[in-house]
Amino acid sequence: MKKDIHPDYHFIEVKMTDGTVLNMRSTWGKEGDQMALDIDPTAHPAWTGGNSRLLDAGGRVSKFKKKYEGLGF
Repeated sequence: MKKDIHPDYHFIEVKMTDGTVLNMRSTWGKEGDQMALDIDPTAHPAWTGGNSRLLDAGGRVSKFKKKYEGLGF
């Protein structure tokens, strides 16, 4: 393995939206820097499985369903 080609891997603090701070290893920033998240896995529906609904903008979903209704989806 070649020497001196890998980025520095060090500890940083990650501040979640609820104020909790986690220590993680990262290549971002410098040792001891703090990264504040706007969206984090404890609050975002993509990770929590929260409620999501399909918006039918301009009837696109309806058109799609009508176009392919005979295929048995």
